[in-house]
Amino acid sequence: MISSICAVLATALAATLALLLPIREAEARTVLTASGPLAVETVAGGLEYPWGMAVLPDGKVLVTERPGRLRIVSADGTLSAPLKGVPDVFAEEERGLIGLFSKGQGGLLDVALDPDFGANRLIYLSFAEAGEDGASSTVARARLREDRTGLEELDVIFRQEPKMGGSKHFGSRLAFAPDGTLFITTGERFRFDPAQDLGSHLGKVIRIRPDGSVPEDNPFVGKSGARPEIWSYGHRNIEAAAIHPETGALWIGEMGPSGGDELNVPEAGGNYGWPLVSWGDHYSGREIPDPPSRPDLKGSRHQWTPVISPSGMLFYQGDAFPAWQGDLLIGSLTQEALVRVRLENGQVSGEEKIGMGARIRDVTEAGDGTLYLLTDEAQGNLLRIVPAKPPL
Repeated sequence: MISSICAVLATALAATLALLLPIREAEARTVLTASGPLAVETVAGGLEYPWGMAVLPDGKVLVTERPGRLRIVSADGTLSAPLKGVPDVFAEEERGLIGLFSKGQGGLLDVALDPDFGANRLIYLSFAEAGEDGASSTVARARLREDRTGLEELDVIFRQEPKMGGSKHFGSRLAFAPDGTLFITTGERFRFDPAQDLGSHLGKVIRIRPDGSVPEDNPFVGKSGARPEIWSYGHRNIEAAAIHPETGALWIGEMGPSGGDELNVPEAGGNYGWPLVSWGDHYSGREIPDPPSRPDLKGSRHQWTPVISPSGMLFYQGDAFPAWQGDLLIGSLTQEALVRVRLENGQVSGEEKIGMGARIRDVTEAGDGTLYLLTDEAQGNLLRIVPAKPPL
């Protein structure tokens, strides 16, 4: 009798630990692509709505969780305790019968390493910050402690103004240009018209120096009524950004309304049209004029209808997947895929949607050319994509 009770208790304890410990798959699953099979490994699980990541010089991965945690994931899938010193974030949540569900888009969002991280240990975090009038996208930089247990010397370097009520469209990707300036993508907080207002940071691409100061060659410096941090405007919600490795130009993946996600290369001072034009329509079905109706506005390099909901993006430069070199890889939320975009002379020449079976929030490249992906789930995973081993 006692042995039976012990066996039941041991089984229950094992089940409980399985829920609490990082999730790992014993074997990789194979995904077929146009260039051959890939192996998809689960490095770590149990991440609550992971959003952004950055690979440290030793190969470990910094990962943000939207509720406000920053963790380090080791190669064996071990999750660190949440790092101390992370700023407070605005992250609306609600609890249901079977656990925690997110109803907003704010929280702790992107993370990026300083270009000179090896010498200064500086990292940059974007997050939704609350204030008297609502919330807005904010960027801070801090120094990673030598023991990697937390952050120190935290300093806010950018605040999106004005703050707005609501919980949507924070944007928030971070990308360092070759000249050392920092691009910050924002959303228009689901308010439409402010994307055209140069007196607001809503619906803009921002360009600042790493200390928060404004470069003198920004397009609206010295112009009355315009925010000097603005690089380009007329954007809806930008959650994908990457620097072209050859030209140094910023490329962005921008979420459209009902249809009309866009791939853009924002030029200094350019107006990209939202909400005056779009390849999509309002969710109500009300039509929006198509971009060709306004030749005075900047056009997109590519558009997706149905949408892919781009989140996270990179230009692939590794050797693990030779056929992909120079391609743009984009995480897709609605298609639950990794989208491979082929480019020729700066134009899209083809694309492939590689199904992952989960909403992909971010994608980045490891030092060996393999890929890391984050899944957008209450129990999210850090996935690793590697070439599939040939059958024995």
